Formats: sequence, C-alpha cells, structure tokens
Amino acid sequence: MTAPLSPSRDSTTGLVARIRAFLSGTGGQFVRYAITGFGITALSAAIYWVLATPLHVHPQLANLAGYAVAVSLGYVIHSRWSFRGHGSRENTLRTTVRFLTASLISLGLNSAWIWLLVHRLGGPTWWPIVPILFVTPVAMFWLNRLWVFE
Repeated sequence: MTAPLSPSRDSTTGLVARIRAFLSGTGGQFVRYAITGFGITALSAAIYWVLATPLHVHPQLANLAGYAVAVSLGYVIHSRWSFRGHGSRENTLRTTVRFLTASLISLGLNSAWIWLLVHRLGGPTWWPIVPILFVTPVAMFWLNRLWVFE
C-alpha cells in the first residue's frame, strides 16, 4: 500500500501567501466591506421592516430612518476598517462629502427598490429587503472603493 499523500510544506506556504495577498488587496477590502456592510445593511433593513410593517409607517419614511442609522455608522466603520490602508485620508472634507454623496445614491437605489416592489408591484414590505441586502451593497462597494476612498 502507498502512504497517503500529505501536502508539502511548500504548497501550504504558497497557499498561505496567496491568501494573505488576497486579503491585503481588493479581496480583503471586499471581505471587510461585506462583513461590516452586511451588518449595517441588516440593521437598516430591520429598522425599515419594523417601522413599515408592524408600526405601519410609510415605507419610504421607514427607509429614511434606517438610512440615517446606516450612514452614521457606515462612514466611521468603512473608513477605519473596510478600506483601511486604501487611498489617501489627507483631504477629510473631500472624503466625507463623497461618502455622503455615495450614501445618497444608496438611499436612492433602496428607495427605488421600495417604489418598484411595494408601490408599483403591490408586493409586501419585505420584498425590497432582498435587493437592499444583496444588490445595493455590491454597487456601493465599488463606488466606495473607486471614488470615495480612492
């Protein structure tokens, strides 16, 4: 019988080096952004749903309330953790204005989901949560990476 193959030390070291390289670049930013972005977006979606569904607040006002919480947390967490080491932080005013502009685009996109899925198609208030959680954050990652925290 042959002895089972064991991974060589070189292949393990190479794999670890590739993982480190991935996590230190755009891949790492995406992973960090996904973790924080999902948490912040889930919090925003929860605020939206609680206000819009059991409390019967107009869905767009509920979305605005969730957005207010998300944008205040998002800037601090994304600038300090998600995009740490990426771009320059010398011009804080420019970065802040760009982040607020990008967050308004996010608000507009999420408002469009609500308009389309709840108001236009007559769906339940939970329908927009799906694209709010899985479509908007991907678009916002690229906008934040390429423009806000350049």
